[in-house]
Amino acid sequence: MVASDSFAEFLREQLAPLGRITMRRMFGKTGVFCDGVMLGMVTDNTFYVRVDEQNREIFKEAASSPPLNYAKQGHTIDLAFWRMPERLYDEPDQFAAWAQAALAAAHRVAASRGRPPAHKRRSRATST
Repeated sequence: MVASDSFAEFLREQLAPLGRITMRRMFGKTGVFCDGVMLGMVTDNTFYVRVDEQNREIFKEAASSPPLNYAKQGHTIDLAFWRMPERLYDEPDQFAAWAQAALAAAHRVAASRGRPPAHKRRSRATST
């Protein structure tokens, strides 16, 4: 289920210090992007953020719920998006700090896949 209008507005306000926040529907969920980089997903008004090897442990220590995943051909596919700890919703500075760590992870994941940042993909596409 996608983010409600009020939850989407809450996220835009909380994440505004990171950059230009946009959201779009994806696979029955809402993708959350900062300056064109996907840093999170929302399902059932629950915010999940990108994790990788550098920030996964802090989510485990915070007893954050396991990552979003789905079943495909009898296997569970880990989407590497973990739930933002509930306690951070009342702490805007900490919420933004954890989101910044998720954004850094999103940039590392994109770089490891050989993808230039979205703004560079757009400029390259329009310059040809």
